[in-house]
Amino acid sequence: MFNLRIGKHYNGWWTMTKAASLTRVAPDYKPVGEYMPAGWIQWPDNPDYSFQFMRILGAAQEGASAISECFLAGTRITPGDDESWYREWTAMGHVNKKRAEQAIAQHHINTARMNWLRAANYFRCAEFFLHHDDPRRLELLDLLEGCSQEYMKRMSPAGEVVKVPYENGAHLDAYFLRAPYELEKQPTVICFGGLDEFKDELLHEIPKHAFPRGMSVLLVDLPGQGATLRRQKLTVRVDTEVPVSACVDYLLSRADVDPDKIALYGASLGGYYAPRAASFEHRLKAVVSDGAIWDLQRSVNTTGYDPGRIAIRHLHWVLGIEGAGTQEGFKAIVEALGQFRLEGVQDKIQCPYLIVEGECDFAGFEFAVESYEYSKKHGLDVTFKEFTAEETGAAHCQIDNPTLGQEFICDWLADKLGIDQRQLPAPLQKPWV
Repeated sequence: MFNLRIGKHYNGWWTMTKAASLTRVAPDYKPVGEYMPAGWIQWPDNPDYSFQFMRILGAAQEGASAISECFLAGTRITPGDDESWYREWTAMGHVNKKRAEQAIAQHHINTARMNWLRAANYFRCAEFFLHHDDPRRLELLDLLEGCSQEYMKRMSPAGEVVKVPYENGAHLDAYFLRAPYELEKQPTVICFGGLDEFKDELLHEIPKHAFPRGMSVLLVDLPGQGATLRRQKLTVRVDTEVPVSACVDYLLSRADVDPDKIALYGASLGGYYAPRAASFEHRLKAVVSDGAIWDLQRSVNTTGYDPGRIAIRHLHWVLGIEGAGTQEGFKAIVEALGQFRLEGVQDKIQCPYLIVEGECDFAGFEFAVESYEYSKKHGLDVTFKEFTAEETGAAHCQIDNPTLGQEFICDWLADKLGIDQRQLPAPLQKPWV
């Protein structure tokens, strides 16, 4: 609790004495953090925790977290203590979920919507460092999807929960969000993340930028992602054109999708999934790699062997390879990743291709450049966009400033899909998201 009466006025600023400070913080808490070229680094000695903190912090400008709530949780987390990470973000999720429920009971729809959106993102964040078979992952998945879907119900038009037909009776978990215009058929973008991103995280990243540019979106968990991995145990596959083609087939079954204006967006490892799929699925009219992954084996080899890094542990899970934390397991991972390369494949892309890269991307700026140069050499219609530390957005997938990335990407997509933003009809209702 705060005792606001203890505040003191000093040179025009209100300050607080020690008695008015937070009553519950991590036992070893001390003020930390600094701004660096790749963005805000909360715990310089713990890159994994710092990156995930920057990820949730950057979501604040898109409405899916609150800056003060993020820093409050940060004071209560001990870097490296996965239980403290789980505990504090789960608690913050419940605070926002309860606030949403109280607001909707009073018919305060917009307040409820935004609290559900923040709650969903906090629950997503909470599960990040849990072991892959920890039952709390499924509990948090239920919570985050429940909050996402309450949020979508209050969109205009309301979002849809979709099960995209896949293989052998399985499906791909997805959300379809229609742009708010009275157009019979609309351009649509299929969107997915990478190694650890949910369709639910894309919910705050993409629609608010796609909608005013005249594009609907299909947010999907591919095999190895989100609910598709956690509930159906479907692991990642190299030939991503198979699940992406299933998404295209689904969109073509809808009366409200323009069949000649379907595009594809992939972030992080999705920066491999998307161009790989577009190399074989030629019904796509544009494709985006947000954080290009040219050769995943080379990218992982540059990091060296560290069994404690969360990315290596997660690769074991999404690939379905045993032996996490062992040298033998790491060798098996590296061998499997040899298939995830775009040389000899990417030259088959027939639509415009955008590569977006931050100059401080830990996945390797040089690999994005290599992908671009290969594309130019083979005559692709390719665009390369670099975000620098000077302008911000230089981190992996612009998580330090996601707004800049999505503004550029959605403008590019709208242009390539033939959308003149000056000619769009008035939207049915605002706010859209």
